[in-house]
Amino acid sequence: MADGLQTVTLLGATGSIGVNTLRVLQQHPERYRLYALTAQHNTALLAEQCRQFRPRYAVLTTEAAAAEVKGLLQDVPETEVLLGPEALAAVASAAEVTTVMAAIVGGAGLLPTLAAASSGKKVLLANKEALVMAGELFLEVARQSGSLILPIDSEHNAIFQCLPMDATARFDHDPRHGVAKLMLTASGGPFRTWPAERFATITPEQACAHPNWRMGRKISVDSATLVNKGLELIEASYLFAMPPQAIDVLIHPQSVIHSLVHYRDGSVLAQLGNPDMRTPIAYGLAWPARIDAGVESLDLARLATLQFEAPDLQRFPGLALGRQAAEARGAAPIVYNAANEVAVEAFLAGRLGFSRIPAMIAEALQRLVLPGPRSLAEVLDIDARSRALSRQLLVQASSSS
Repeated sequence: MADGLQTVTLLGATGSIGVNTLRVLQQHPERYRLYALTAQHNTALLAEQCRQFRPRYAVLTTEAAAAEVKGLLQDVPETEVLLGPEALAAVASAAEVTTVMAAIVGGAGLLPTLAAASSGKKVLLANKEALVMAGELFLEVARQSGSLILPIDSEHNAIFQCLPMDATARFDHDPRHGVAKLMLTASGGPFRTWPAERFATITPEQACAHPNWRMGRKISVDSATLVNKGLELIEASYLFAMPPQAIDVLIHPQSVIHSLVHYRDGSVLAQLGNPDMRTPIAYGLAWPARIDAGVESLDLARLATLQFEAPDLQRFPGLALGRQAAEARGAAPIVYNAANEVAVEAFLAGRLGFSRIPAMIAEALQRLVLPGPRSLAEVLDIDARSRALSRQLLVQASSSS
């Protein structure tokens, strides 16, 4: 814009990424103007955010939620309440918008994120499912529109900071760079030291109690099963155009090293920082500059010790299944993601045991072997078929227990 401000649409304003994005934006009113906030069902928080930040639009996904927010914002005439997926796409692709934070959790975030990419926006990608589900289709849309895709997940943001990038923020694979492999770190979640025989007793409350990060319930469960690392492996493979065989996972309980890049000459570059999502959010917002994120600088002397270990794939088969899906490509990443979303939803509702989450994913991957999608319609069809099969498996599991 003429005044130099970035105009921001925040998809998923009431989740942990959304809340932290607003904290960063609040520190830099001279740089950023808020255009739209979106949410699914946390109406009270969204209304509070609208009252504080006065965006032009607030978008909800259900009529009941939209009606409630309209009632709460009767005295905030600056903000118009909109409803539905078309409105989500509209605020993500509006001509006035320069930057879109894509922070809707799960497959629901694909379409509005794709709308932002297809309209040439600077997309801050916190919704890993957009790449897990659409992969090359998503990246091709971004290439054609000139959209700038910047990773916000702490692991991919760390790799982005450690890789040599061209002016469009894409790794250009010049052989002189000598990249050998990427290393995603993982805290190991709350059950890293638990014996496998206790996994059947794990409750949703225990699974959502992450030792280092404050996250939403679905992402917390993914971290506890290490399925999040499977999703991140798939995302990294697409995002950085690296074969899955060149991407490893390392357990690092302190969550201080966010990821690493190994080079052929033996060098290893790592990005370090306190476990606070405001750091990658601020880096994405200001790239290639850096701005104050409000995060305390890392004190290594006080930390004193850093631990590392290989992931235990016997106790956490969800990660092994993620690598299997990444290497298979085709429809497998879509099936992997959809089956996990259905399983996690059932676990959080008390209808599926924790240890059954990876078992359900494995069965869905075995039963649903399909060719890769050639269009967005095929992506959505595979996703729908995967969810239908997963719900069928869930009913079968309930009837046999």
